[in-house]
Amino acid sequence: MLEIKGKVAFVTGSTSGIGRSIAEQIAMSGCDVALNGFGDQEQIERQSRELEERSGSRVIHVDADLRYPEQIHSAVAQVSEQLGDVDILVNNAGIQHVAPTHEFPTQNWDEIIALNLSAVFHATKAVLPGMIERNWGRIVNIASVHGLVASINKPAYIAAKHGVVGLTKVVALETAKHAITCNAICPAWVKTELVDKQIRNLMQENQISEDEVINKMIADRQPIGRFIGTDEVAALALYLCSDFAEAITGTAIPIDGAWTAQ
Repeated sequence: MLEIKGKVAFVTGSTSGIGRSIAEQIAMSGCDVALNGFGDQEQIERQSRELEERSGSRVIHVDADLRYPEQIHSAVAQVSEQLGDVDILVNNAGIQHVAPTHEFPTQNWDEIIALNLSAVFHATKAVLPGMIERNWGRIVNIASVHGLVASINKPAYIAAKHGVVGLTKVVALETAKHAITCNAICPAWVKTELVDKQIRNLMQENQISEDEVINKMIADRQPIGRFIGTDEVAALALYLCSDFAEAITGTAIPIDGAWTAQ
């Protein structure tokens, strides 16, 4: 029902976590996929080959540091050359640093804004002309529940994710007449490498066990009492890429276990 055969997708930050799950579901739905992200090159190439064999879709990896606009534009050009023009863009790449605002390192602020927000703009700008010309496109921005609400000690991350939600609305309005949709998905706690790092930091800071950290994180914010699966986020992203979601645009959709219902 949600096949998107014949399309080309570029999924940033897709060598692990949420991005990897999204890339896998999109490829399994008949869409050629360009992966992007850091990691061991041999492992990435092996994952790409395995996904290509399982899905029957073409899968490539584009090596680009998305903090730099020129590398983003080069990556999009490479995808177009090897797979075809980008029909689906999933902006997922992101980093995190936790510290109070008055102690927050300037370098960390600059890097988080560059990757979590500015890269979304530059990638979107790079693919939009082609989408407008073909009169079809899907842009899915992986924001966060922190694009809707705030928490302490995450000034750069929350500023960036709020910015992503705002940019999503602008792009949706500008492209509404071109059969292009632009939406943001706002997950709460998902068990990814980024969250694992936060768990380890909290264990060290508070001298408590991993189970105690996880229980506190979830009990404080996420009433369903569990982490959200990367596959759950990916399934929502796949739906937003399909023709069934052609009237859904400019939205910020929480998948947050009732976090923002409180």
